[in-house]
Amino acid sequence: MNMTERYFTEIHRLLNQVLETQNDAIEQATLAVANTLEQGGTIYAFGTGHSHMLAEELFYRAGGLVKVHPILDEPLMLHVGASRSSRLERLPGYAETLFDYGVSPTPNDVFFVFSNSGRNAVPVETAMLMKQRGVTVICITNIKHSSGCTSRHPSGKRLFELCDIVIDNCGRVGDSAMEIGQNVCGPTSTVIGAAILQSIACGAVQVLEDRGVKPEVFSSSNVDGGDAINERYIQQYRSEIPIL
Repeated sequence: MNMTERYFTEIHRLLNQVLETQNDAIEQATLAVANTLEQGGTIYAFGTGHSHMLAEELFYRAGGLVKVHPILDEPLMLHVGASRSSRLERLPGYAETLFDYGVSPTPNDVFFVFSNSGRNAVPVETAMLMKQRGVTVICITNIKHSSGCTSRHPSGKRLFELCDIVIDNCGRVGDSAMEIGQNVCGPTSTVIGAAILQSIACGAVQVLEDRGVKPEVFSSSNVDGGDAINERYIQQYRSEIPIL
């Protein structure tokens, strides 16, 4: 078996494990998202470091949900300073400052927090702040990794201990899954996290259809008529989601 086959086999194994063990939590998240959208609420999504890619995965996608507000704070991402972002995501108080300005989720909304380790201060603090505001908080995290490490937040809490709905990505400690000589490589959290999120989005669309509610879904801008469909949504929601 070559390395491509090994990695794909591991991804298939993890997807099956998620399906077998996390289906109930995913269904809970699906219903929370559908209920929020039916009531006119917004789906917020946030992660630091590589986990920010899951927030982008939900946002402005062909075939994706329209009312998604990703929190993309550049210092916590990688393109303006990778090692600096790692230091900042461990900084207590950063999340409180971030959410003091311009981002005000309400109890009518859903807030996704993504963190593979679930130990760093910013995602932990974010979950705490959203819970204080009465927002439903959903996380995708690595329970095995998080359970075996200490929190970097003064509360001592890890992400999975704070959220209303916890979805385990079923990954290994340290994320990487391929042992090659003395190296461990091949992280899985992004691949598995994206699959979980898109299954939730598709499930929410199905729930809304079953309830007779028209789901709001972006089209591809690269098919005829797609730009017109998307532009209507952009104009409708730009005041609520300025990043559109």
